[in-house]
Amino acid sequence: MIFRAQGIFPCSLGHGIRQYFLRTIASQTSGKTSPAAVLLGDSVKVDGVTYPTDSLTNISPRVLSKVGQNLHREHGNPLYLIRKRIENYFYKNFVNRRGNPIFSIYDNISPVVTLEQNFDSLLVPEAHVSRAPSESYYINSDYMLRAHTSAHQRDLIRSGLNAFLVIGDVYRRDAIDATHYPVFHQVEGVRLFSQNEQLFTKVRDSTNLSIFETEGKRMPDKQEDHSMEAAKLLEHSLKNTLMGLALHLFGRDTEARWVDAYFPFTHPSWELEIKHQGEWLEVLGCGVVEQKILQSAGIQDQVGWAFGLGLERLAMKLYSIPDIRLFWSKDSGFLSQFDVSDPDTPIRYKPISVYPQCINDISFWLPASTDTAFCVNDFYELVRNIGGDLVEQVYLIDEFFHPKKQRASHCYRIVYRHLERTLTQEEVNVIHAKIEEEAKRLFRVEVR
Repeated sequence: MIFRAQGIFPCSLGHGIRQYFLRTIASQTSGKTSPAAVLLGDSVKVDGVTYPTDSLTNISPRVLSKVGQNLHREHGNPLYLIRKRIENYFYKNFVNRRGNPIFSIYDNISPVVTLEQNFDSLLVPEAHVSRAPSESYYINSDYMLRAHTSAHQRDLIRSGLNAFLVIGDVYRRDAIDATHYPVFHQVEGVRLFSQNEQLFTKVRDSTNLSIFETEGKRMPDKQEDHSMEAAKLLEHSLKNTLMGLALHLFGRDTEARWVDAYFPFTHPSWELEIKHQGEWLEVLGCGVVEQKILQSAGIQDQVGWAFGLGLERLAMKLYSIPDIRLFWSKDSGFLSQFDVSDPDTPIRYKPISVYPQCINDISFWLPASTDTAFCVNDFYELVRNIGGDLVEQVYLIDEFFHPKKQRASHCYRIVYRHLERTLTQEEVNVIHAKIEEEAKRLFRVEVR
């Protein structure tokens, strides 16, 4: 599920940054291949399928290199332990009359989806901020790397499934800090109910009850197509299921609360927060699936709910992992801590070592011409593409507008740190100089 505020596109992908990515692809990957992805100047090959690039292409080599690594399926990775705990909860608590699990699990679906799957099938508005090239990774004007596992929701429902989990990697252009990374992992859950077989099963007398109503009105606590009884039973089922999951993960004594939310594809919608180490933490987003989505999947006689959660967020809190980059580490000192047979084993991450930071600032005047729009996320992407995982954090520390020059100035702090050895200032200066030169060339900024 998309957890982003609704809004207008903050900026579009500049021609310069796109050309930079394509030139980088050609120079860095010529003759190089991997099982999941091959990068070429005029095409992108993922899982054996070749996609031509065009004016919307904005995938960097570093991001595309993550495709196919599937950390959620890698034994010994903390994300694997979290997904197994979630799976076990659903397998144990939701079974049919024969004792078989009712939820099926899909954890190896290709992350390449159409824009229609990622946005339109989920009723995401045309002007929603998540559609902007500054927010998502586009292969071309027709295909992208999924921004959420919900992109597969309609297709799986259309195939006849009514209870399933989708687990996989998702891709978003975002800030650079200890809790954000362009690739992370999500679990999407969906359950559908028919009228008498499931939703009203525990109602003593359901003779006169119906899941739908004609000429109904949309209200804060229900959709126009749903009866109030159906809406309340769906809410009760959803919240009971997810509260049980939260207590299963964080402990029976965990304090939790529901917060009203908005998502384009569910109504009503909520976020579940738990109190962890004295602070309220958002665990997941959820809601009643918009009936229009079910109808587009060919479902006319069922209603349902859906939820989405991020595995990294849960793992960082449960295991006290301080930096999201660590999930990609191949260091045996890190992975060995999570190499356990029982996913419920209590684990607290022990740092294998702490290397010092190197901090460099970059200040520049923004372009004077209104024809050249500066986008912060494009700058972040440039820094990430040049510095890779050596960049721990980037943040704006100062901005001002010079009244005489009639120009705006930004100053960013870039924090460098290697996860496995000490970086020298000389090494950092070389990377930093490349960032300065590319920023001047691509964004027409004037370094101060």
